[in-house]
Formats: sequence, C-alpha cells, structure tokens
Amino acid sequence: MRAKIAIIYNEPINDRYTQMGEAEAIAEVLDEVKAVSDSLLELGYSVTKVPLVPPLETVRQQIQSLDADIFFNLFEGFASRPETEAMVTGMLALSGKPFTGSAPATLALALDKIKTKELLAGVGVATPGYQVLHPETINRFNLNFPCIVKPAAEDASHGVTQDSVVNDAAALARQVEKICTHYGGRALVEEFIDGKELSATIMGNYDLRVLSISEIEFTLPPGLPRLVTFDAKWSSPGNIYFDHTTPVCPAQIDKELWSHVSETSLAAYRLLGCRGYARVDMRVDAMGKAYVLEVNPNPDITPISGATRQARAAGMTYSQFIDRIISLALEG
Repeated sequence: MRAKIAIIYNEPINDRYTQMGEAEAIAEVLDEVKAVSDSLLELGYSVTKVPLVPPLETVRQQIQSLDADIFFNLFEGFASRPETEAMVTGMLALSGKPFTGSAPATLALALDKIKTKELLAGVGVATPGYQVLHPETINRFNLNFPCIVKPAAEDASHGVTQDSVVNDAAALARQVEKICTHYGGRALVEEFIDGKELSATIMGNYDLRVLSISEIEFTLPPGLPRLVTFDAKWSSPGNIYFDHTTPVCPAQIDKELWSHVSETSLAAYRLLGCRGYARVDMRVDAMGKAYVLEVNPNPDITPISGATRQARAAGMTYSQFIDRIISLALEG
C-alpha cells in the first residue's frame, strides 16, 4: 500500500455567502474532494477525507491526531473568513508532514490583493492602476474610467457582478459602498482593461512549467461588460454570464503573446513564492501588454476547472495531474 493521504477541506456550512446567493463556490469543494479522492484511490494511495469546521483550536487538535503521511490541502477558509485558509495551512506546516500546494505566507499574501499588487508593481510586473477606497474616501478617486470595483480580500469572484464595472462617479460610489458593506470594509478599485482575459497554470517548486494558457471567449450582448463574474464561474445554463463566457484552451494567440504571457505569469508565481501549482489571471491591452489581475495559489482543481483544463492541454490525465501535485509536495 502506498502512502496514507488525508484530504483536508472545509465542510460547507451556511454563512454570509449563502445569504448573498454565493453558496455555489463554497459547496464546489465537495466535488473537488470526490474527484481528488477517486484519483488518489486509483493511484493506489490510502485516503482519508477530513472535513473541518470551526473553531480553530479544534482543527489544530484534529490535525495533530491524524494518522497520515501526506496532507492534500483543499481547505479554502471557514464561513466567510477567507484568512483562515492560511491559518489552517500553517497548522499543516507545523505538523512537519508534507502538504500539497503553497505555504501559508503565500496564501495570505495572494488573498490580500492590495499587497500583491504593490509587490508586482514594485518589481515591474504590470498590474492595472488601482486605489483602495471606502465611502469616506471616495473623493480621493483619481483613476480613469471605466473601473472595476471588487473586494480587497476575497477569492472565487465573490462580489463580482456586471455592476462591478463602473463608468461614472455615481456608479463608483454605489459599488464602493456595496462592496465595503458586504466584504470587509475595503474596496479595490482598478482601471478596467477591456481586452483578452487569459490565465496560465504553472506547476513546480524549482523547475517551473507553464502547463498551458487559456482564454475566456466573451460572446455577451452589447452593453454588458466583458468580465468573469461570480455567475460566470458558479452559475448554471440559462444565466447570461455563464452562457456567454466560454474558456478556450489552448488560447488562440500568437507566439509572441504566448511567450509574453508565460514570462509574466512565471514572474508573478516566483514573486509570491508559489509552490506546487498556481494559476495566474491576466488581461491584455490593445498594445499586447499583459497585466496581472490575480495570483491564485491552490486554485480549484475540479475536473472542469481552468487548471485541470490546462493540465489536459499539457498532455496529463486528471489522475496524472493529481499525482504530480503529490510529487511536488514530497519534493519540498
């Protein structure tokens, strides 16, 4: 029998995301756990599923008591407390056993979009112009419209809707107030780049590999902003954003842009100290310049996810993708 693997994940529970109609992203983890578990069993590993619920002290004791050789980390944070993703990963690190994906410091940094953008800009990796605003500081706005308004410390596109792109001061004020009220008191306002939306999934610790590049093909009706909303990711057929934002992998782009996007994503991966696997999301302007929107360590790896799609484009089956994640965790 091969190594004993414990799959660590958050048990979906009702929280503020449920109340706001955004529960789908939380419940998706169960599909991810099943797919990963099935693949690990197929590969010959012994598997234990470990759903976690608050409080954190109970989680610490639970992790310490587990009989496992490796932790497969699918934990995404507790009940509208995304910062707990890094905290629980810290507990895995303290166990001294190998765990998949990035270290707690990387997870905490990537969640803080503002700090990430400061780092990117500081080393010359392009990222859209931005400000952090709340209703009391809206008069300090000094960017160029259109802009996109989103939470400063969330993932999974929480809070991103067609109303997130604003074209005037009144819409900006409304959206900043909404985001600050529901998502932690700070709104990240970015200049909106209405160009190609691309993502690259990277694997590795030292020897890094860009698996492939995907593009989102927008076929939205005129007047709707071209962006990947929460509904585009997590809704179902019949929703206009879900139906008209289609991933294409590999992206149909020329060699020069492919090279530029690859280099940009690798620079972002290294800068945040990603380990194992991560996805970098970008927009390309009319001049062909790629701007990093977000770095996603430990991204969704359900069979229909962007990362998995790019692994298939690189010639991997799903089980081979999962096995490679394990190998990178053991590599250290």
